[in-house]
Amino acid sequence: MTRSSARRLAAALALSAAAVTLTACGSGGDSDGSDGSGSSGGDQVTLVTHDSFNVSPEVLEKFTEQTGYRVQVLRAGDAGVMVNQAVLSKYNPQGDVLFGIDNTLLSRALDEGVFTPYEAVGLDTVPETYQLDAGEHRVTPVDSGDICVNYDRAYFAEHDLAPPQDLDDLIDPAYRDLLVVQNAATSSPGLGFLLGTVAAYGDDGWQEYWQALRDNGVEVVDGWEQAYNERFSGAGGGAGDRPLVVSYASSPPAEVIYGEGELPEEGPTGVSSGTCFRQIEFAGLLAGAGNPEGGQALLDFLIGLDFQEDLPLQMFVNPVRPDAELPQEFVTYGETIETPLTMEPQRIAEHREDWVSTWTSLVIR
Repeated sequence: MTRSSARRLAAALALSAAAVTLTACGSGGDSDGSDGSGSSGGDQVTLVTHDSFNVSPEVLEKFTEQTGYRVQVLRAGDAGVMVNQAVLSKYNPQGDVLFGIDNTLLSRALDEGVFTPYEAVGLDTVPETYQLDAGEHRVTPVDSGDICVNYDRAYFAEHDLAPPQDLDDLIDPAYRDLLVVQNAATSSPGLGFLLGTVAAYGDDGWQEYWQALRDNGVEVVDGWEQAYNERFSGAGGGAGDRPLVVSYASSPPAEVIYGEGELPEEGPTGVSSGTCFRQIEFAGLLAGAGNPEGGQALLDFLIGLDFQEDLPLQMFVNPVRPDAELPQEFVTYGETIETPLTMEPQRIAEHREDWVSTWTSLVIR
């Protein structure tokens, strides 16, 4: 893989929470949010989102053709920064719709009254498992992604070792010194992986599990890019010496799509499906929006098939609509996680800081 291909892969794999900037195009333009401008109503609707938002230009053009509204994309940093800004500017928001708040951050925004309820047209096509604010409709589920351990197929074949399948396997001495994870205090996939272990082992068992991981030689780095591109042996030619890394279930198809040469029978990386924690991204109509009608139309569009079917190859996430057709690359090289680990947003909000603090004391010392 060439250096430019590796850069494209890195950008493609970094979802909203990884805080990697992608280039997004909108029929109404694009802004980094530095001017603080929001929607002025009329024919413009302003979408406040994270830095990793990406959409095909022709898709937003369809929205304009269908509704008459032009979309202005306003970037607000990574997901955490975006939510903080939304809380600080509630009732005088930067735009009309906020997209990219996930279940690890959702409760704070809901408790702060950031959103105006709106039941989007087409929400009845979205399975209830994604509707974490069902009944109140303050936010609309748009996509999902699974944080999972990825493995380097070549390494395990060469060493005649079966790749780990679940969290229990990772503490087996057979996998000593093979896993690299991200810091839960500085990285969203790192936090997601921590939350997955709490969901799996409970309040009484997750600390013991992390002690066992530490004893088994887990390596912790600051962020996703360092873990995947520098320490993982399977990323774009194998820059590191760790064949296990916390990444996403969508990483294998991204490796293939941004690789070079003919398409292989299977991707160079695989997913340990029993290690996955599900993230769901939402959008909501901001309280005090200057163009609420345009914002409502945009929410309808975000769960429409045009946008839903554009998501996989733009942001490497899964649509929430089951009738959205997936690209063949996702079908061939991806893995469907049937039973991901999950956690209620309110529980995350209540305990996240304590869990991260305890994890830091236990693992980073």
